[in-house]
Amino acid sequence: MAAAAIFVSQPPAAPAHRQVLIVTTANSTATVGTLEAYTWRRGSFHRTLGPVTAYVGSEGIGKASEWRSRTPSGVFSMTEGFGWAANPGTLMPYRKVGSSAWWVSDTTSPAYNTMQFCRRSACTFDTDVSEPLASISLYRHAMVINYNRNPIKSGAGSAFFLHESAGAPTAGCVAINGVTLTRVMHWLRPGAAPVISIAVGSKAYAPLASTA
Repeated sequence: MAAAAIFVSQPPAAPAHRQVLIVTTANSTATVGTLEAYTWRRGSFHRTLGPVTAYVGSEGIGKASEWRSRTPSGVFSMTEGFGWAANPGTLMPYRKVGSSAWWVSDTTSPAYNTMQFCRRSACTFDTDVSEPLASISLYRHAMVINYNRNPIKSGAGSAFFLHESAGAPTAGCVAINGVTLTRVMHWLRPGAAPVISIAVGSKAYAPLASTA
């Protein structure tokens, strides 16, 4: 008699992104929603933080552009942080910025949607439409949301960050209270390939649907 086959169940393969921030609103024009953080461990995603209040663009969530105050929908990597204050303790690459740091929003510039360093008088892009990073109080600490970063499409929108909240809708960024932002930045790990999922509705990130 042939021996009975023995099947050993294998644990689910770890996903490419093992840290996920979920930002959701009730509808596409809502400006206040929630943020949650999930970590992959022991074969599934587990909620690590939240839900906490999150503010999005004054035109809600959807298709973003340079001329709309709308937060882009989609799933975007988060690979770096910055701020005019010292590193709050994140292990992600972090740059403390000073008066020469800009985020370029000049749609005619080859440097569009990148961080650049120059004195205002020497910059080769239009500083009047770009962001002086060290002069913006809410950028004490921030994480870059990699929307329209690779490739960069001129006019599709620039300077989208996760930053501290002023208790009001944003120009397109995602904003949460400063204490929670610090917790998120401490939690993020480069090796976990973190992403932020921004969407309308309760299931913003498909891999969570069967595990969370």
